[in-house]
Amino acid sequence: MSNTFWSSSQREAIECRGKGILVSAAAGSGKTAVLVQRIIERICGTDNPCQIDDLLVVTFTRAAADEMREKIQTAIFELIYNNPDNMFFQHQAALLSGAKITTVHGFCSDLVKENFQHLDISPNFRMGDEGELTLLKSELLDELLENAFNSPNEMDGLIQLADMLTTHRSDEGLKNSVLQVFEKLQSIPNPQKWLN
Repeated sequence: MSNTFWSSSQREAIECRGKGILVSAAAGSGKTAVLVQRIIERICGTDNPCQIDDLLVVTFTRAAADEMREKIQTAIFELIYNNPDNMFFQHQAALLSGAKITTVHGFCSDLVKENFQHLDISPNFRMGDEGELTLLKSELLDELLENAFNSPNEMDGLIQLADMLTTHRSDEGLKNSVLQVFEKLQSIPNPQKWLN
């Protein structure tokens, strides 16, 4: 999978060793190809090669993880085709099915499954689907708002907020605003600082 058409920035990302790197580029700019080449050179290089299943490759979507696995497989098969007697390359092809090429959620789920006993959770836990999570958020929000409305310490600010965001018939405006803030906080590195 050698490519003489790598830009200097791409070649730098492929060859950088001994430190973390961040590759940020527009869609269609070759990030996946660069990462695949980096992986291939890492497992097949003469300088301290590693096994494909020693690496952790994490993407944001299942489609991206599947594409990455497919491209790595294609590159390894190309190496085997060009070096049919190389047992190391053949071994990498065999290891690929067990390689950690996954999504962020998949990696985190695997990590929890492998360490459930340290987290004081059931080994039979499962991830909730989007519908379940929406329902749980709604139920929890209803309970939190009810508790807050019944707490003398929270009343003044909450009543002012509710007056601004609700109608006499519905408190959906308040609920939607709280959920929007919650979603925003999930994407911020320091939520407390943002809130302050």
